[in-house]
Amino acid sequence: MKKLIQLTVILIFLVLVFPSCGTGNYRLYVGGYTDKEGDKGFSSFTFNPKDGSLKPVSQVDAGPNPSYFCFSPEQRVFYVIDEVMEFRGAPGGGLTTIKETGDNLEKLSEMSIPFGGPCFVSISHDSSHLLVANYPTGSVAVAGLDKDGVARAITDTILYDRVNPESSHAHMILSDPAGGKVYVSDLGLNTVTSYDFDSSTGSLLKPSAAITRVADGSGPRHFTFNADGSKLYLINELGSTIMVFNVKGDGGLDLLQTVSTLKPEYKGENACADIHFGKDGKFLYGSNRGENTIVTFSVGADGLLTYAGTNSCGGNWPRNFTIDPAGRFLLVGNERSDNIAVFRIDEKTGLPSTLVSSTISRKPVCLKIYKSK
Repeated sequence: MKKLIQLTVILIFLVLVFPSCGTGNYRLYVGGYTDKEGDKGFSSFTFNPKDGSLKPVSQVDAGPNPSYFCFSPEQRVFYVIDEVMEFRGAPGGGLTTIKETGDNLEKLSEMSIPFGGPCFVSISHDSSHLLVANYPTGSVAVAGLDKDGVARAITDTILYDRVNPESSHAHMILSDPAGGKVYVSDLGLNTVTSYDFDSSTGSLLKPSAAITRVADGSGPRHFTFNADGSKLYLINELGSTIMVFNVKGDGGLDLLQTVSTLKPEYKGENACADIHFGKDGKFLYGSNRGENTIVTFSVGADGLLTYAGTNSCGGNWPRNFTIDPAGRFLLVGNERSDNIAVFRIDEKTGLPSTLVSSTISRKPVCLKIYKSK
């Protein structure tokens, strides 16, 4: 009996100290380009949170170039944009809804996105609509969801420059953490614009002082918020910089800091791509296409950034990356080398310095991890 009690105490201790050591049921979902016959573009892998290993599970035809997606955990539905200028014989981009049932991925519906060339999609804060950014046509669109979580109708569109549409390149559209504002980054116009969102009509409403302009040639691409939404962190594709902004009550942004994403000795061409916080918000990561690295910054109590280090991306052209829910691994989709590289994150330094696996994947450009049922 004494030994049994001792064993029980040890087990309880291990559970309390190492609560996330179990393998769990996690899936990595990947969207990519389909430039070869037979490419399906959207796939899932099991992810082992103990060692970072990946195993393929399923693929589905998600239409042409399913390059970005978002997910409704309540419905187990994926919303995948098709990055094309013509969809099913008509002008415009595409939006494909996919349902996950067990290990299977099933296409539920398709619809056209006005103007074409969608490159980013997110779900509104109240999960009632989808928000889509169209890169080549400099526009955004809003699509309403029905009770089953299926995209049915376009409720709003904005074309940023009707006279010269190619000057604008909307690259990302996302609600802030509180759901009070929707933000759009425009690589061509060098702006970040905030909107109020009317969920009853699915409309974007622009308040006063909503447009924040950044330095010419910056090329705003992706952005993320800190946990309380008081700071916005913007990665600039053309300028190879990250900008830190204070978020004002009216949705405007005040620039606090600009830092380079590149090592001082690097002199080649570069195009930044993605940006994410680590699990606890102490570190911020960005991807460099050209230098082919992941840059790490430590985040101070004031929200400002300090360079922590740079590591290889484990391939060529790190388009997108994600961090597992436990914060132990950083997974990079390397578009031009057709691989997903998995790195273990050093708990003290925050650096993704140890490559633990590399998995073949055709032109991976969007990676996200979710817990499976």
